[in-house]
Amino acid sequence: MNHENQIRRFIAEHFFIQGGEAAVSDDMSFLESRIMDSTGVLEFVTFLESTFGIKVEDEELTPNNLDSVALAAAYVERKRTAALRPT
Repeated sequence: MNHENQIRRFIAEHFFIQGGEAAVSDDMSFLESRIMDSTGVLEFVTFLESTFGIKVEDEELTPNNLDSVALAAAYVERKRTAALRPT
């Protein structure tokens, strides 16, 4: 299962989206559509960290990284790719 599908499934199941996964588009803003509040963001971050083995830093908690399926999946991919690079 790809990142987008895993994220979409989590959002649909944990935030009780009417219509399930099919109702969560890649570009739907979680904040503008009021899917998530601040507590929801913390739950989402915990999911991302445990599922994808990444660490979300405080300064990375921005809508540009986490406000939609597409943005979150791209963020996860960047974090995982960066972790694989030798230092």
